[in-house]
Amino acid sequence: MKVLLVFAHPERHSLNGALRNVAVAELQAQGHEVRVSDLYADGWKAAVDRSDFPDVAPSERLRVAGASGRAFAADALTADVKAEQEKLLWADTLILQFPLWWYSMPAILKGWVDRVYAFGFAYGVGERSDTHWGDRFGEGTLAGKRAMLIVTVGGWATHYAPRGVNGPIEDILFPINHGILYYPGYTVLPSFVAYRVDRMDDAGFQLVAEQLKERMRTIETAAPIPYRMQNGGDYQVPSLELRPELGDPGVSGFALHVDRGRAG
Repeated sequence: MKVLLVFAHPERHSLNGALRNVAVAELQAQGHEVRVSDLYADGWKAAVDRSDFPDVAPSERLRVAGASGRAFAADALTADVKAEQEKLLWADTLILQFPLWWYSMPAILKGWVDRVYAFGFAYGVGERSDTHWGDRFGEGTLAGKRAMLIVTVGGWATHYAPRGVNGPIEDILFPINHGILYYPGYTVLPSFVAYRVDRMDDAGFQLVAEQLKERMRTIETAAPIPYRMQNGGDYQVPSLELRPELGDPGVSGFALHVDRGRAG
């Protein structure tokens, strides 16, 4: 299997960086081919701006989606973006690894998504009709590939439990898992999350490292999060609302978009 790990931490010698080494080594030990995009080390340009679309005249209003689509269709995206797209097409599995900062990913990783997920590549694909609303949420360019998150968190696991002050970690990561990975077609695996990393001692690290190794050993076979397919019949078109007869009683919010009947 071919694995792309996109790493977003400014300190290569951090605990996050040590976990990256563990993941890569275990994947390679299992016979997988691994490539790493180290965004900070590579000096990744995070912000989308006019320099990404040289065909847009200085006097022309920049409409990012349209400019992105034209550049993708003309094979005129910048070299750094095209290189990352080629890695995504090469990889059978994508891993995004990052520290949880302010309830989300670091800005540099969000910028990687903003620039690499070009119109025509990761979104804006597929027909749109009365029964089919584009190839997304279970379909798309990256369908058939797997993806997951490796996340480090400063707080306790209980802080991110269903009754924890921060809310469930599944809800916090839902916009990434469902909106960034599942949207262009990835089959999304449950996230690997390490807690209290700022106060972790050697024994704690060894425990987490062994847990991460086990996740890497099962990356090809682990059951994915059973998200509902947008065009699979669960949603009404064009409103894209879940059909009223679906979903467990009392369940609302993000949890509605997971088909518990398919879990396991």
